[in-house]
Amino acid sequence: MSRLEFDFYESEDPVWNPALLTIPVPGIRKMVNLAATMDDVIHLSIGQPDSPAPPHVIQATVDAVQAGQTGYTMDAGLPELLDALADYNGERYGRKITPENILVTTGATEAIYLALTAMSAPGREFIMADPSFLLYAPLIRMNGGEVHYIPTRAENNHQLDPQEVIDAFDNNTHAVVLNSPSNPTGTVYPRETVETIVQEAAYRGIFVISDEVYDHLIYDDRDYAGVLSCCSDLDHVIIISSFSKTFSMAGMRIGWMIASQGVIRKLRRYHMFTTTVANTPCQWAGVAALKGDRSFIADIIKTYKKRRNRLVQLVEQTPYLEGYMPEGAFYLFPSLPEGVNGNNVALRMLRETGVCTIAGDTFGESCRNALRFSYATSIENIEEAFERIIPWMEKQEFS
Repeated sequence: MSRLEFDFYESEDPVWNPALLTIPVPGIRKMVNLAATMDDVIHLSIGQPDSPAPPHVIQATVDAVQAGQTGYTMDAGLPELLDALADYNGERYGRKITPENILVTTGATEAIYLALTAMSAPGREFIMADPSFLLYAPLIRMNGGEVHYIPTRAENNHQLDPQEVIDAFDNNTHAVVLNSPSNPTGTVYPRETVETIVQEAAYRGIFVISDEVYDHLIYDDRDYAGVLSCCSDLDHVIIISSFSKTFSMAGMRIGWMIASQGVIRKLRRYHMFTTTVANTPCQWAGVAALKGDRSFIADIIKTYKKRRNRLVQLVEQTPYLEGYMPEGAFYLFPSLPEGVNGNNVALRMLRETGVCTIAGDTFGESCRNALRFSYATSIENIEEAFERIIPWMEKQEFS
């Protein structure tokens, strides 16, 4: 990490809002920046697809630019994209969704930002799994909210116990944040888990914010329980997704949220004061993604499944790592022995083997003895990485 970046994250200069101090030095950025100074690095760290966007999606972007589609859209999003999203989600989840239930955002990141910062306030508590995607907790805390973590473990495939979530509900609970399939664990929650949480939360007037960006990356013919298929109405749910993972459009920055018309009206106004509108040509790319051929999704699922299976085998062969079988996304989050500092292991492994992983403490408080491996890379890279990792781990003496 450069001195400039260190100063930005660590400085207590009074010119900055003290809330910025709730945003940690991002562990992913720290590792990737260090790796950039080294030669012959193998990345098992990157959380984005390693294939390009489909040709018809790229062509739609080019066509939109050449047709002069470079101005602002409506603040809620391009009408053609709102219609396509309503049809797509309505068909997939078997329920009526209108364009008025949808807000197009600058990636799922903006949707998460809008939902969490608009809701969090002093005294409000948000429940989420530990580990969780690194964005959630800082956005809640910088607005005075509190985070109640429910720890999960590798030996239980990092499944979230719905009864533990319900037992954590109290008068301060404002929302539950779900992410299935999960980043960083790849865990897919069974329908019973999602239905139990969603129904009990609705009964108590607690929101469920569901980050579903990996919703197509599901393996072994598992059922996918999206919140839209588990809620009786939209009054206390916000569903967030994007084109980034399924359609390899991460840099094109088009996401969306689905909620009640009242919530969407409120957040449209907030959206106008953040990014104003999402990228216009790439919204046309989103229309093409939804209306065009989607048969390639089956192929990418097959590819990721092969990579997952090989990575799980290699982790099983690695001393000191306890793995499991992730059911979705493209991550595995194995544990090191209790008490071992995963951050130190990740840094030393990078420096001494040239393999870049992400330390567990990037994602929560109870998982400091874990590492995140991404298999959004070739099997050849995965195998070469473990040709370095396994002998290195054999030399370690973790007590």
